[in-house]
Amino acid sequence: MFYWFMKTVVIGPAVNAVFRPWVKGLENIPEEGGAILVSNHLSFSDSIFLPLAVPRPVSFLAKSEYFTGTGLKGTLTRKFFQASNQIPMDRSGGSASLSSLAAGAETLRQGKLLGIYPEGTRSPDGRLYKGKIGVARLALETGVPVIPVAMIGTDKVQPIGRKIPRVRRVGLIIGEPLDFSRFAGKIDDHATLRTMTDEIMAALMRLSGQEYVDVYAAQVKAEALQRRLARLEGLARPFERVQDSDSPSAQSDDARSGAAPAISSEE
Repeated sequence: MFYWFMKTVVIGPAVNAVFRPWVKGLENIPEEGGAILVSNHLSFSDSIFLPLAVPRPVSFLAKSEYFTGTGLKGTLTRKFFQASNQIPMDRSGGSASLSSLAAGAETLRQGKLLGIYPEGTRSPDGRLYKGKIGVARLALETGVPVIPVAMIGTDKVQPIGRKIPRVRRVGLIIGEPLDFSRFAGKIDDHATLRTMTDEIMAALMRLSGQEYVDVYAAQVKAEALQRRLARLEGLARPFERVQDSDSPSAQSDDARSGAAPAISSEE
């Protein structure tokens, strides 16, 4: 009820009027039955534009941090995501991630649409990054169609770090379902899961026109953070040396050694 109210009364009309999203390939969305909508991930607003464009309700695997916040903001965020059919996804890997995927598999078995961002996080620079194999595991476990969806221009509307979206038109291109029936029964074969995921990313690359980078976006973000921290540390060192030279202990050492204070020749 909440989902349809927000889509048809509150958010939907306003978003469609302001951003005028265009859609191609809507006929590729099945009218009934479970299916996985795999999308590139350029912006937080992807999770708004995509379900608004699809006639049927879409559940998303959303990062678990949206469900674990504290205080009033954390509570409101959690309630909103729960009411809008979002499923918490633990991205730490191992058994925690498998448990999250199990919830997604149950959604698909119920004949619903499930949206997934195979990159696992938003692109840091607009390029398409290596996909994680969880989507392939879900496809083989449930046997549902995998439908690639390319988000176009959402990174210009709301890039990372921007809270208030810019007003400009965005688009969605929905591709034909991908056929992975030849991989049936190979859910425990990592090479098969990797091949399937790479085929999904190739389909997204063709639809979106993005440059593909064969590394994980999370790795690129982590390396960028390390570089920023290193630069900040480098900037802080000269100030630390000045503070050390001005400290009482440093001045006392100079006095004991007979060193003269550093003064200008003009004095």
